Amino acid sequence: MHFSMVDIRFIRDNPKIVKAACENKGHSPKVVENLLKQDEVRLDLLRKVESLKAERNKLNDELKKERTETLMKQAKDLKKKLQDLEPTLRQADKTFHELMLQIPNVPFKEVPIGKDEKGNKKMRTWGKKLKFDFDPKDHVELGTDLDLFDIERGVKVAGFKGYFLKNDGVMLTLAIMRLGLDKLISEGYTPMIPPTINRRTILVNSGQLPWGEKEGYKLSTSEADSENDYFLAGTAEWPLVSYHAGEILKEKDLPLKFVGFSPCYRREIGNYGKDTKGIYRVHEFMKVEQVVICKADDDESRKMHEQMLDYTEEIHQDLELHYRVMLMCTGDMGEPQAKKYDIETWMPGRNGYGETASDSIVTDFQSRRANIRYQTKNGLKFVHMLNNTVAPSTRLLIAILETHQQKDGSIKIPKALVPYFGKKVIEPKKK
Repeated sequence: MHFSMVDIRFIRDNPKIVKAACENKGHSPKVVENLLKQDEVRLDLLRKVESLKAERNKLNDELKKERTETLMKQAKDLKKKLQDLEPTLRQADKTFHELMLQIPNVPFKEVPIGKDEKGNKKMRTWGKKLKFDFDPKDHVELGTDLDLFDIERGVKVAGFKGYFLKNDGVMLTLAIMRLGLDKLISEGYTPMIPPTINRRTILVNSGQLPWGEKEGYKLSTSEADSENDYFLAGTAEWPLVSYHAGEILKEKDLPLKFVGFSPCYRREIGNYGKDTKGIYRVHEFMKVEQVVICKADDDESRKMHEQMLDYTEEIHQDLELHYRVMLMCTGDMGEPQAKKYDIETWMPGRNGYGETASDSIVTDFQSRRANIRYQTKNGLKFVHMLNNTVAPSTRLLIAILETHQQKDGSIKIPKALVPYFGKKVIEPKKK
């Protein structure tokens, strides 16, 4: 049985706050009313079952002393009542937990209320938009001219949004990934390559389900046992969230910091028709991701949140890219998040910004689902969890190509990448 993502006691005591969280994140507040009604049904059945069990135990003690016909009949009647009630309680409990899974996390007070990206708040920018003294190319033209990727043959093999990385496109992508990994490893993060084939429970634990099932690639379905559905991971966050699932951690070991490297798979159904050109919005790419487990303290989570963002900003600065940091509003932050920053990087070919990182506080939303707790002096507590993008392969590749293109068609490699890439410039192909 999965654990809830929001404490039922908090929901009982603060229904207005939870209803507002549902509404502000684009969901009907009626789910809270339905949940609380189901909670009452479940608790009433539970009390009846527990009362019958207590009565049965008392009767069993009496039967040990003497086995009269009256006592035997009472025992038989009690057994029948329990047999009738227990399946009803199991169904009520199942319905209760299904409703619990539909309750989004409650945003922090500093999160702006808004329906979409228009409600996001710009926190700061770094660098400036480039002014070219020539007619710049977009990443599709640059990648084609320099033979860095092949979209046409990618579509032939993989369908819409398929692509091949080639030549310096491969090496530059790997250089970006290594830069991200090395940066976080130097900050004390444990490097991980997690499984990309994940059970359904892993997606539930991360909060991807029940809301985002259509966005994931399902590999197989078992009608008899939904626990054995398998999906391709959309991010290393999903499996890393469940790395300590079902475990009790030691307070002295916190925080635990992981940096995961993995391929990522996304159907992008909700973005059909958007960014159809090039490799900005694709079904598969590589990514370096941070996941942190810390104490159940909002202030500590906020501090860790800012630190994680700092690391990703430093990487963007190392790549000499102009970007802005956005505080996401309630309607644009996702169900599991209590607070979220996005880094949006300037991409000249789009004549606009594109998301290259998402930094999220999830409080105990995921740890309740995954049942990850830690021992304190005052008992067990659910940990807080955070996640943040370190480096997404295709989008940073786009930003680097378009930002650092030169008049002669070459690409100047940012200094921080040269040791990984092995040269300072990608030269145009000789005709």
